[in-house]
Amino acid sequence: MKRSRKQFKVILNYVIGPLLFIVLVFIIYSKIKNQPDLNEKLLIVKGIFTKQNILQLVFLFVLLCANWGIESRKWQLLMHPIEQVSFLTSVKAVLSGLALSLFLPNGFGEYPARALYMQEGNKLRSVALNIAGSMAQLIITLLAGIISLVYLRNYTWQTKPQMQGLSVLWLDGIISMISVGTVLLIAAYFRLSWLTRLFIKIPFVYKYRFFIQSLETLHWKKLIRILNLSFLRFIVFVVQYILVLQLLHVKIDLANAVCTTCVLFLVLAILPTIPFADVGIRSEAGTQLFGLLTPDVFGIVATTSLIWFINLIIPSIAGSLFLLNVKIFRKQHKN
Repeated sequence: MKRSRKQFKVILNYVIGPLLFIVLVFIIYSKIKNQPDLNEKLLIVKGIFTKQNILQLVFLFVLLCANWGIESRKWQLLMHPIEQVSFLTSVKAVLSGLALSLFLPNGFGEYPARALYMQEGNKLRSVALNIAGSMAQLIITLLAGIISLVYLRNYTWQTKPQMQGLSVLWLDGIISMISVGTVLLIAAYFRLSWLTRLFIKIPFVYKYRFFIQSLETLHWKKLIRILNLSFLRFIVFVVQYILVLQLLHVKIDLANAVCTTCVLFLVLAILPTIPFADVGIRSEAGTQLFGLLTPDVFGIVATTSLIWFINLIIPSIAGSLFLLNVKIFRKQHKN
């Protein structure tokens, strides 16, 4: 059974992933090549990296640092109950996790890579706390996505001819299902301590309680603090998209651009990610959503690809360098 699961994962990651990427690239290319102003758009992309845009490019770099700096601070706070980690170590752990996550679906590579920076005995305990941080980011993404969906449904999509055939009941059903899931996730998040105590009463789980008992230390004040940092990081994401859309001269009014970006993050959070196909999935999702507001397919694809490169590839290069020097087996913590 285990062998078949392993074979399926290998096929998914290294066969289906690349094939899906090729298909998505072909679909996106077909859309772009039919753009009437393609040459003009190519000139705009070339013109991004000029002295005229130096301030915007510097700001993009600042946002990149803020993005992963906030995530590093979150991880540092989450690890505090079991081990005091310096901010620099936290940065290394987060970027190393990002580098490894490029090769595993749904970001699962983050957990083992971050655990490498913990003392022996705390590695597996840190995974449960990592999950709490992921829950906080997902809650913010879902809340922002729901609010944006309601706004777009009521004020924007009704006037779009592409949406005329879409059933309002169908869209309301999706919003309702996501809302129910979000409420349940929030309830679980703020009751992690109680759920952990309940969970370890299960005989099979009791033997491994050491690995999840760290969740009992998460006080509601800390959970709110983690949520605030997640919200701040989400704002950074949105500002990055708006800035790149403006750099590429994609004409969408601010409110619709912000809301569509939030919905895009919602879709990406729900969709399973596959290594090697991630950028294609992001680009196709972006063209479907932003395509309701603008015919500029090239600008949308360029935006999602540039954000993907800035937020994932550049810091992943740094993370891979950190992984080269990390010690897999570290000394036991004195406590």
